[in-house]
Amino acid sequence: MTGTSPAPSGTTSATDRPGPPGLVPAAALQVGTLAWAPALTRPDLVAPPVRAALAAWSDRVPEVAQLVVCAEIDPALADTDEMTAAYEIPFELSANCVLVAGRRTGEERVAAAVVRATTRADVNGRVKALLDVRKASFLSTERAVADSGMEYGGITPIGLPAGWRVLLDPLVVAAGSVACIGSGVRRSKLVLPGALLATLPGVEVVEGLALPRAS
Repeated sequence: MTGTSPAPSGTTSATDRPGPPGLVPAAALQVGTLAWAPALTRPDLVAPPVRAALAAWSDRVPEVAQLVVCAEIDPALADTDEMTAAYEIPFELSANCVLVAGRRTGEERVAAAVVRATTRADVNGRVKALLDVRKASFLSTERAVADSGMEYGGITPIGLPAGWRVLLDPLVVAAGSVACIGSGVRRSKLVLPGALLATLPGVEVVEGLALPRAS
């Protein structure tokens, strides 16, 4: 991941940030009508790579153990629109993670772009430029599932393969913000402070990553 090297212009990496500033109280993470519990206490509700990444992350940032919470949902309601309506989760809290790839001199470069559900990732502009490729495309469903080890509709920035860049829009990290993201499986969701997500190893906070959502 790129967290061990200087971040490109307009980005900051997790290693540039000493800790998770402005974390919201744990009670504020009890959003919507779901029953939330610390994700590390519900390993049955997260995908194996997510479980491993959470454990390693909590060793580095102890707040992870309490502030990354998980809740079970109906897998048929995993898509953002259905999930927010069914469980009364404010739409603006949801963050989508899309996987994008491109090639340069025969080398494939993959990135996850994490943006608020109220926006969309600038794949053909900002992401393509950061990957330094001529064309950037979404990974196919089959590849996204096989390579991430996660279920489609539950893909999350936590636990992605080493070597994939994780790009995070500043709107997700805004002071006091909370993000509802995937858990690696369709039958649950994670909620955590946006500022905490910015401390995930390898994350780059990227200005200009998101565009207005098409109406």
